[in-house]
Amino acid sequence: MGCSATLLPSPPPHLHRPPTFKPLLNRRSLLFLSTTLSFPATTISTSSATPPPQPDTTITERVYLDFSICPNYFTNRTLGDDLSNCSDSEPIGRLVLGLYGNLVPITVSNFKSMCTGTSGSTYKGTLVQKIFPGQFFMAGRQGRRDKGEVKPPLELIRNTETVESKAFVLEHNRGGIVSLPLSENDDDDDLKLNPKYHNVEFLITTGPGPAPQLDSKNIVFGTVLEGMDIVTSIAAIPTYKPSENIRQYNGFAELLGDGRAKTARAIWNKPQQTVYISDCGELKVAKPTLSPSLP
Repeated sequence: MGCSATLLPSPPPHLHRPPTFKPLLNRRSLLFLSTTLSFPATTISTSSATPPPQPDTTITERVYLDFSICPNYFTNRTLGDDLSNCSDSEPIGRLVLGLYGNLVPITVSNFKSMCTGTSGSTYKGTLVQKIFPGQFFMAGRQGRRDKGEVKPPLELIRNTETVESKAFVLEHNRGGIVSLPLSENDDDDDLKLNPKYHNVEFLITTGPGPAPQLDSKNIVFGTVLEGMDIVTSIAAIPTYKPSENIRQYNGFAELLGDGRAKTARAIWNKPQQTVYISDCGELKVAKPTLSPSLP
């Protein structure tokens, strides 16, 4: 007699699933966790970076430049090598300049030496070489004295400030800025190769607006304290302006290496009247009435 097995029915599928445990987190548990778990704190700095110190624009020296027009210079070459001997000079007026001797002492000392003549040379009797209307005018170009240019000074010290970053912090942001031109320097290349060469050319911005193309390239070392009307008068003097065709032809000739291109360009922006520095020197001010510091 055989045995028979009775198969029991399989349990429903949901009975094979493992039990699910749900953590019971009430408000008390969350409060406990918040006090026992620590998270890295983020520190927020409320202090701002310290601003860089402002350039020292204290006016330590004052000099003057007298400007005049010599009407017979181009027709009468018997004036010799000093335009200050012009017999029928027509005065334009005087500029009083304040110099930033604390910021760029070498540049200021050299400029003052050129005004007083202690450098072995002087600006007196030399031409305003270029006028760029609405921007600046330039004077103090070195070269031949009989051409109204500055005789190279022999008593100046080497200006090491031309490679110092602090010397270029001030901007040409208005009219009346006095600057040592490095990028705009108009001295002859042959003259610059002389080991005794010193750059004493200078420019003064004429306004009315800024001249940002000069920033970070030329050394601002002073400002006009008196005589902005004289600056405006000089800026209004007519200059030689080449046509666009001449400019293009000159640029093409220079590209081909034609040396005459530079010679021809030398007369561009030259004043059509003989504007020159008829006198210059230092001003001693015992009790200055002007602000001792200007931007």
